[in-house]
Amino acid sequence: MNAYHPPTDDIAFILTAVLQVPAQLQALSAFNEVDPDLMQQVLDEAGKFVGEVVAPLNREGDEVGAQWRAGTVTMAPGFRDAYQAFWQAGWPALACAVEDGGQGLPTVLEATLYEMLSAANHGWTMAPGLLHGAYECLRHHASDALKARYLQKIATGEWLATMCLTEPHAGSDLGLCRTKAVPQSDGSHHLSGTKIFISGGEHDLTDNIVHLVLARLPDAPPGPKGLSLFLVPKFYANGDRSAVVCERIEEKMGLHGSPTCVMRFDDATGWIVGEPGRGLNAMFVMMNAARLHVALQGVGLLDAAWQKADAYARERRQMRAPGRGRSAAEADLIAEHPAMQRILQTQRAWIDGGRVIAYRTALELDLAKSHPDEQRREAAQRWCSLITPVIKAAFTHQAFYGGSECLQVFGGHGYVREWGIEQHVRDARVAMIYEGTNEIQAIDLLVRKVLADGGEGLRALLSGLRADLNPARTAEAQTLRQLETLDELTQELVKASATEAALAFWVADDYLRAVAVALLGWGWTRIEAALTPSTPELPTRWQAPANALRHWVLPEFDMRVAIIRSRCRSGAALTMV
Repeated sequence: MNAYHPPTDDIAFILTAVLQVPAQLQALSAFNEVDPDLMQQVLDEAGKFVGEVVAPLNREGDEVGAQWRAGTVTMAPGFRDAYQAFWQAGWPALACAVEDGGQGLPTVLEATLYEMLSAANHGWTMAPGLLHGAYECLRHHASDALKARYLQKIATGEWLATMCLTEPHAGSDLGLCRTKAVPQSDGSHHLSGTKIFISGGEHDLTDNIVHLVLARLPDAPPGPKGLSLFLVPKFYANGDRSAVVCERIEEKMGLHGSPTCVMRFDDATGWIVGEPGRGLNAMFVMMNAARLHVALQGVGLLDAAWQKADAYARERRQMRAPGRGRSAAEADLIAEHPAMQRILQTQRAWIDGGRVIAYRTALELDLAKSHPDEQRREAAQRWCSLITPVIKAAFTHQAFYGGSECLQVFGGHGYVREWGIEQHVRDARVAMIYEGTNEIQAIDLLVRKVLADGGEGLRALLSGLRADLNPARTAEAQTLRQLETLDELTQELVKASATEAALAFWVADDYLRAVAVALLGWGWTRIEAALTPSTPELPTRWQAPANALRHWVLPEFDMRVAIIRSRCRSGAALTMV
């Protein structure tokens, strides 16, 4: 019951039958050899590695955790061996360019790998989780000299990377960062300052760690435009260790297998990445990739919790289920009770629909890079820009609250460590906070992206989604109505926000939830459209969560719309004292 089973069949069905990923990839010259057989082979091998190597370490990672002593961090037993096997097998290099030591496979396949890894062992997966973002950052912004020294090591995963942004006084507002970078005569810089909440800032998984650090040059203006990005390794080419010290690791609610470090830079030598004063531009390459991965963490963690709850419900017997009569002496499995079915099938509706949207986003990243048609690339970029904050916020929210619902299935046993479900709830909570809090994601969506162009970008995206729907089918008609309502609501917000600047900030969370629920409904119409008479066993598997979606999930849309419209009508009357 404590084991995680990689759901490779479900993943393959969504990739091939629902999203038709192989056909779309084969139209791109970069991926014309990626056929269903190759995708299935990668999924099977990834599932095997995750299930047999990474998943068994999850419990010990939580109970033993990362250990700090005099500036060094020792990871939980088995973590280093598993990571060495991971990078030597080529898994970090899956979606990196061949010329950089990668395998040149699509981002969407990498997405499925990291979903399974996060579900199996969230703490361990934090270590390689930033690799792809660091790789893209260096590939697009680093000098040729830095690329020659570091790019292939990052691409292959032989060395791990960190993202050093946050400071004790500067979290969401990075413009307050004070870490200094002083130019040297040889072109390097000396960095001084303290960074906090640095995942994997120190560990023994790899022989080197590459820190990407936001800092301020002496003549830099205040605020975010004065920040530059620098690369500071743990060890230099001559073997010397840099002046970077791990002062301590945080004692956390969960995620004990991942060291969250306080890092002090004492005139540490580093080199600028990209242009002076444009550090956030280079760093956002990492952050956007990280936000997709965090969304996938949400899907994976919820699936891991659901798997445990479903297995328990199929073994635990209690009183007779309603409607089954009172004559039989034997108690029923709790899986037969409506209250438990509602919990389990509702969470599965989020998992299945979430996969459709997350994988579609990863596919759009591939299309944005490689599609020959400029308009299609622009549409892909629009999708990623608008949908990434939605899935980061919505799926991590569901991982925590849905995971808590899964714990409820266990009753009192769920609160006891022995059963493993409480770890998922603790581990999932941080995903709502890091890589931009969920409130920041909602503001980013509505204020910076939707309202910024008068809602035109979202209108174009919704138009594309509506084109997939057949109003003659009941479920698709409901989703079509929600998408049309969302378009109308957006235009109402555009007009109302013109006279009340704070309005969008009041309703941003409700707006993001409305978008997420509508997207989930669209994702499920694609699942149901893919269930054909030639696959008679599939509707049995998918029908229950589809029904749960309609009964327990989609009604939230109308509630969120009503809240937003009520707030629009109230004008400036609603204020906080």
